[in-house]
Amino acid sequence: MHRVSDIKAAVRDPDAPQIVTFETILPASMAERAEQTGVRKASTSLSMLLVLSVLAGAFISFGAVFATTVSAGSVTIASADGATTLVATLPYGITKLLTGLSFSLGLVLVVIAGAELFTGNNLIVMAWASGKVRTSDLLFNWTVAFFGNFVGAFATAVLMFCTTQYTFGGGAVGLAALSAANGKASLAFIPALTLGIMCNALVCLAVWMSYSSRTNIDRVVTVVPAIAAFVAAGFEHCIANIYYIPFGLLIRAGAGDSFWTSIGKTAADFPDLTWANFVANLVPVTIGNIIGGSLMVGLIYWFVYLRRPTAPAVVED
Repeated sequence: MHRVSDIKAAVRDPDAPQIVTFETILPASMAERAEQTGVRKASTSLSMLLVLSVLAGAFISFGAVFATTVSAGSVTIASADGATTLVATLPYGITKLLTGLSFSLGLVLVVIAGAELFTGNNLIVMAWASGKVRTSDLLFNWTVAFFGNFVGAFATAVLMFCTTQYTFGGGAVGLAALSAANGKASLAFIPALTLGIMCNALVCLAVWMSYSSRTNIDRVVTVVPAIAAFVAAGFEHCIANIYYIPFGLLIRAGAGDSFWTSIGKTAADFPDLTWANFVANLVPVTIGNIIGGSLMVGLIYWFVYLRRPTAPAVVED
């Protein structure tokens, strides 16, 4: 490892051998990166922001598609004496872990391919708290990002319904999608709010840690564990839910009789899956995501690393 004095000497002498260092990017420098990124995001043009937001909604949905398919592999449908039963082939925890690892594809795509995700953009509050982003620009970014994410995620849900991929595995994929959507739609306000807080704390920590990265491999390694953790724990992500719940609603309303026969259930077995409950889930989860990302991560790290200390008061004799 090169000493600081060696590096300074090389900078003073342009003819000296170039020194390449691989020092770890520490949190103080990560905070500066986050602040600069927030300024850049807040100044993005409307057209670019909207297109990248639609992409982010689709990317998160791709992760949800992957996770739903993987989770469907943990259950088999067996019929005996005319009755249909579900037989788990993997322990609950292992299934949730695999589901979480699969879902992390979504944020990996956002971070590496480039997209504007509402929940990750909660970290713009770091630049806002430093006075480098106006409140109106912050709210504008969040509004456009949420709208674009909604369009991307909802459109992906419609496309996935049209593919009839939910019938794969003898209907196991559709059953997994219906069960996930019904469970989310049945949450009461406070659980949905707090699950949303916990979720975006981990999502924004994943984005925050990616600011320490030098390569795409670094980004993947830092993003995956936190995202896998929030999915495995059952936390609630508002953009993911814009895919999960509408996809379940579309299956419940439009699946053919052969699908219901294959899984041994009817639409009535998913009573909480309604459009009203979709809205009732989305509101508290979105509020919780903002609290978890902006307050628990963004503003805390701003306070620690970016807050400008006030000058001490001068006491006159």
